[in-house]
Amino acid sequence: MKILVLSDSHGSVDNMARAVELTSPQLVLHLGDCWRDAEDLRDLFPRLELIQVPGNCDLRPGEPLERQLEIQGKRILMCHGHTYHVKMGLLEAGYAARQAGVDLFLFGHTHRPYCDWADTSLLVNPGSIGPYGPPAYALVCIENGKLRADLHRLP
Repeated sequence: MKILVLSDSHGSVDNMARAVELTSPQLVLHLGDCWRDAEDLRDLFPRLELIQVPGNCDLRPGEPLERQLEIQGKRILMCHGHTYHVKMGLLEAGYAARQAGVDLFLFGHTHRPYCDWADTSLLVNPGSIGPYGPPAYALVCIENGKLRADLHRLP
């Protein structure tokens, strides 16, 4: 399973569409900031499954701030990251990943790409696909029970 992870698009739907075209994912996860961008991407690629959570700039009071998924036996927690204060450090995110028992903890908010292990959980921030520096995204692959994530910049 190939999963494209996007965050902090802030109006850059064209960048998201380019990332989809470059990677041909089976699933897109959008980690917030801007909710409407993810909806526009869904309109451009109606057959592509897309799951999203709101960010701190999204006014979506009826939407959960995080989602837990299970994909091919791997447990994933996706959030924007602001509720775990990721701009101050990743200690709280690491604790949350451990407490939730997830294999993959996805967050955005900082606009800086990040990928590293915290105990048994892989913490991944795709960076900003939007106008804050070079547009970035993450590609997560789950194959034969193994989890891998790679960070990329749009060419």
